[in-house]
Amino acid sequence: MQYHLMATMAAGLEALTARELQDLGYQTRTENGKVYFDGDDTAIATANVWLRTADRIKIIVGQFKATTFDELFEAVRALPWDDYLPLDAAFPVAGRSVRSTLHSEPDVQAITKKAIVDKLAGVYHRRGRLPETGATYPLEVSILKDVATLTIDTTGPSLFKRGYRIAKGEAPLKENFAAALVMLTNWRPDLPFYDPTTGSGTIAIEAALIGHHLAPGLNRAFAFEQFGFMQTVLPAVKDAALDAADFDAELDILGADINQEMIDIANVNAKQAGLLHSVRFKQLAVKDWRPSSDHGVIVANPPYGKRLGELDAARKLYREMGQVYRPLTGWSKYILTADLGFEKAYGAPATKRRKLYNGTLRTDYFQYWATQHPHHQHGGNQ
Repeated sequence: MQYHLMATMAAGLEALTARELQDLGYQTRTENGKVYFDGDDTAIATANVWLRTADRIKIIVGQFKATTFDELFEAVRALPWDDYLPLDAAFPVAGRSVRSTLHSEPDVQAITKKAIVDKLAGVYHRRGRLPETGATYPLEVSILKDVATLTIDTTGPSLFKRGYRIAKGEAPLKENFAAALVMLTNWRPDLPFYDPTTGSGTIAIEAALIGHHLAPGLNRAFAFEQFGFMQTVLPAVKDAALDAADFDAELDILGADINQEMIDIANVNAKQAGLLHSVRFKQLAVKDWRPSSDHGVIVANPPYGKRLGELDAARKLYREMGQVYRPLTGWSKYILTADLGFEKAYGAPATKRRKLYNGTLRTDYFQYWATQHPHHQHGGNQ
């Protein structure tokens, strides 16, 4: 069966997810926070296992205009729900409405549920309520500017939950956001990688996954494994992903933090990810680091100084970063912060700034590109 599929992601990461899907062989179309593609059961499993920057993969069951509850009910009921949901399916319906005539989300949800029950009861010759004792099919009705989209979530817990982060710091970055930060740089696995404010280690671990070409979803389960309409494709997709991994890649990845407790946490997570041999974590202040090489990439998510009295400490750290990093012309530096005074404290304007949303918080990714590039025998893409 061929499906219309949709990957969702944080605002600002659409181009990255689209590129990931294109690299997997799919044609894409992008909207705000969504990338559309078509594919079969294997495509669903592949996208879930491989996408580093997305949140979830949804099947689009239907899309139509609805400005009255009657229109919504009839159009939902007309969709081929029996192609997807068996008689005993449990199907919770989440509802969302943005800038639409039908703005009451509880009503949109209830009417959608009622329409699907009505349709299935007719098809399966049942009276009254459906048992809902079987596998779960998470449904969503989302109305944006009067256009309703009905989807089935194939992912389950969001894709950022890779399964390796057992221990968290106080303000952990989501794994898919950390992967995006790495993918927005010019890092390649043959260059040193350094995260000076590593916290629970997420950015360094995501870099190691990328460096080994390891699929981020290898060690987790997905909602679609319970779907009766899908074939059992996940084991084959995971086997292919393992075959594609480059376990022998020699990586030089260092995560440092001034707090030894965070280093212990990062090591626990790296061990859970099976990457203890690929990432080093070390207690080290920003000002005490000395590079072991003329070239490399720094990715940092330092404290933003959001809380009262913390801004001075954050800016002192940015000044230290500037003092240590500015002379390193062979290194590219990428620093994420919500503090727009960052460049002033760092002591140099960024080559480029990119606006990214870390959750709901608007942040800027300040990029300082290397001015001297290593000479690669195999040619590099700087």
